[in-house]
Amino acid sequence: HAEDWHYSLRAGAASALRYSGSAERVTGPLLGGEIVSPYGFFLDTQKGLGWAFDEDDFGLSVYVGASDVRKDRKSGLKGSDELIGMGSIKSRPLLGLDGTYHMGPIILGASYEHALEEDKDEEDTGSAWNRLKLSISAPFYEGDYGKLVGSLNSQFGDSNYMRTWYGVSNVQASRSKFKAYDTKGGLVSRGADLTWSLPINDEWSFTTVLAVQYLGDKAGDSPIVEKRMQTSVAGQVVYSF
Repeated sequence: HAEDWHYSLRAGAASALRYSGSAERVTGPLLGGEIVSPYGFFLDTQKGLGWAFDEDDFGLSVYVGASDVRKDRKSGLKGSDELIGMGSIKSRPLLGLDGTYHMGPIILGASYEHALEEDKDEEDTGSAWNRLKLSISAPFYEGDYGKLVGSLNSQFGDSNYMRTWYGVSNVQASRSKFKAYDTKGGLVSRGADLTWSLPINDEWSFTTVLAVQYLGDKAGDSPIVEKRMQTSVAGQVVYSF
């Protein structure tokens, strides 16, 4: 039935660092949307195409999307001139799996992503990689002024993930200002999020998110990292129908 289909449009702005480890900030627009079918299939501009199952205390979603990118020079909202010579990390197909489990007001979450190999000849920036994010969240406030939710998380990456985003190979070192740096898989970062959601009416709502990440030793010791403490803030209006 038509009433079982759900649509949403999102518009807002975000301020974040130009790349993980950068000290340079960039502010830009946030635009997106989502379509959810009666059978759980969804199309989301942020995640991609997938299927979701959601019950009172358990949720699961699987999706196919595109991985993030990093350019080795400043180009619009992406990349930084600090990375000249490092080569660009291109987007490639990504497989994702998200799960949540409710323990009363507390929500346990796990998110796994596998990016496919982009180019066999580009081991530094094109290898397949895996990333895992574990989180625990709980509401701090819910009332006339909306809902405030806090979350703690830890992110882990395999050796290919760490080498892709934080490593500096001998070839990259010869082309850039950075010295060679090799790292193994493990903890990427620990962080916290604070999300405030304010319903305006049955169709409109406003959401803002403040996120903080602190890079672990394997990532933070990389010569491309200028700041271990990473902060971002975003706000957007959501129209659902």
